Amino acid sequence: MVALPSDLPPSVKTDLITVLEQLPDLEHGRLIRQVLETILRMMGREADRLDWKILNYALLDMEQGFQIFHPYRHIRKITIFGSARTVATSPDYQLAQQFAKQVTELGFMVMTGAGGGIMEAGNAGAGPEHSFGLNIQLPFEQGANSIMEGNPKLINFKYFFTRKLFFLRESDALVLFPGGFGTQDEAFESLTLIQTGKADPMPIVMVDHPGGDYWQGWDSYLQTHLLSRGLISPDDPNLYTITDNVDDACHAISSFYRVYHSCRYVGGRLIVRLKCDLSDADVDLLNSEFASILAEGKIEKSAALPEENTDKNDETVALPRLVLHFNHRDFGKLHKFIWRLNDLGDHRPEAEHPEQK
Repeated sequence: MVALPSDLPPSVKTDLITVLEQLPDLEHGRLIRQVLETILRMMGREADRLDWKILNYALLDMEQGFQIFHPYRHIRKITIFGSARTVATSPDYQLAQQFAKQVTELGFMVMTGAGGGIMEAGNAGAGPEHSFGLNIQLPFEQGANSIMEGNPKLINFKYFFTRKLFFLRESDALVLFPGGFGTQDEAFESLTLIQTGKADPMPIVMVDHPGGDYWQGWDSYLQTHLLSRGLISPDDPNLYTITDNVDDACHAISSFYRVYHSCRYVGGRLIVRLKCDLSDADVDLLNSEFASILAEGKIEKSAALPEENTDKNDETVALPRLVLHFNHRDFGKLHKFIWRLNDLGDHRPEAEHPEQK
């Protein structure tokens, strides 16, 4: 039984005991219990008003995010980052608008920070029906752009950290156009989270207008000051793609999900879910080419493991899988592995809808 704070009013204690007794019958009762236990522990310790305000507003941010995104969980979403200062006549603005239009025509949805510049271009290209806006409440900034204002898929976040959480949680690809500190922060944080395994593998595409050198200059900095000094792995540049062509940007995203569906860890094993089965010869080839990413054993085909059958609403249970003991180090090579298995499974019927989860 959870230890309840001694100074709780009797009626509150009674209500909490009733809730706790019902948890074993709920599908996610164990996780809900852990959340409640954390709050109850905080009630029994020293916590000031600011502590509770942070917890309250963070939970409110997450509540509205979960609620708004839930109906769209089975559609892949592309986040567009870039400068809020880019004017509508800029080639970067026009390219972002064109990209958003084309990628939504493929069936994807688009997410932006709901502001001006590149964000506005992304929402304008995608249109209100296919757009999400993750706005941040700032005293010195105007509200959402005209496309997202009043849109039911506009979320106004109190905190940057909860906003970033949803960008990464809900994104299936990140597309970055030239921008300032914020865009650089988003680029490096996304790369860091994927490089360290704190975010799932996904395509990161840097787009410049034809003749522009923003991302080529950025890449040169990485090559000169990070890669040459051994501060990043030689395979880490595999985590991103640089292009000045909208068709290539769209292809980089859709082809990433041609055969690859998603992944998760079960114990010490990485489970790679596939949209279609691979032949034994394909798996042998992957073992030959990617033995270096294994901590032990081989890459093997598998059905869903028993540990994966705990969520009755998980529609991925029926998908074929590859199971491997990944070394938790070579995430750049893991991206190469995903691209390779997509090549092996090319031209199959399952590849027709990469936008569907």
